[in-house]
Amino acid sequence: MIVEQKLKDIQTRAAEIEKQMNSGDVSGAELTKLSKEYSRLSDVLPLIAEYFQTTQGIADANEMLHDPELKSIASQQLIDLNHALPEIEKKLQIALLPRDEADDNSVIMEIRAGVGGEESALFAGDLYNQYKSYALRHGWKVEVIEENATSLRGYKEIVFKIDGVGAYARMKFESGIHRVQRVPETEAGGRIHTSAASVAVMPEAKDIDVVIDDKDIRIDIFRSSGAGGQHVNKTDSAIRITHFPTGIVVTCQNERSQLQNKISAMSVLRSKIYEKQRQEQMNASNASRRSMVGSGDRSEKIRTYNFPEQRVTDHRIKLTLYKLDDILAGGEALDEMIDALIAADQLERLANLN
Repeated sequence: MIVEQKLKDIQTRAAEIEKQMNSGDVSGAELTKLSKEYSRLSDVLPLIAEYFQTTQGIADANEMLHDPELKSIASQQLIDLNHALPEIEKKLQIALLPRDEADDNSVIMEIRAGVGGEESALFAGDLYNQYKSYALRHGWKVEVIEENATSLRGYKEIVFKIDGVGAYARMKFESGIHRVQRVPETEAGGRIHTSAASVAVMPEAKDIDVVIDDKDIRIDIFRSSGAGGQHVNKTDSAIRITHFPTGIVVTCQNERSQLQNKISAMSVLRSKIYEKQRQEQMNASNASRRSMVGSGDRSEKIRTYNFPEQRVTDHRIKLTLYKLDDILAGGEALDEMIDALIAADQLERLANLN
């Protein structure tokens, strides 16, 4: 149910913020904070205006019913407005749902090959290329932080950052086990194999989100190794950071310098700690993120890519799209699937409010 006073309070707050930003009396940091809040409020302001316009129209039409000359017009207006109001209320309820504080963040993603040997590593590579293409299509930047490549252009593991406002809001539902069914390049008999890769999506944490005490970490320096490094076995530039309180270990050897690797490794470590803290908070608040859509459970099988049938099925919402090539290319079909997941999550959270 829409509480009209809350809607009026939002309008008032938006007007206050606009006045503050135009006054010239706010610092740069405060202006950034106000701009971010106003941006969020401005998304719902048109819906609020439409809601009040519709409810006022219903009130006016009810008054017009008392006028014999206007009764027929008023009756039709009431039919139209009463038909439109529930949809407007639904849109408002969704817009007013509590936001995930990390939705605007960039993301750190990890893809690891699972069961299936080299075929699983190839599939991990396919998933990385899918997300890379998707990110670039949305105007986001992609930076590889750590990779363990195989000789056949696959990955045993790859860690990368997608840098862009709102990246986490769209990518967070990708966490889980992705399964592929196809004839592997390494299979001479033409038999269909099933293999899998795991995907983890973490919001990038800022210094303000996670404070890491120097005494809580150990930094080890070692010589880079593995495929792809241009300075492999030449310099001791690879970094391993161990965080004692959580037991989290992060390595990075992709950058050219020890300092760059340390910066990248600290970024991943901070994001892993941030994710752990968020997960603990979610568990403490019981059902806040227990839904099948948004649980983020890395051990949960969420999607199957079936090459012979050219189909992709998301098992959480039981959605199947026969657009495998476009999805693996990071095209509009992947947006279609992510949009459906976001909508399902919103509806589930709405139902939990009642």
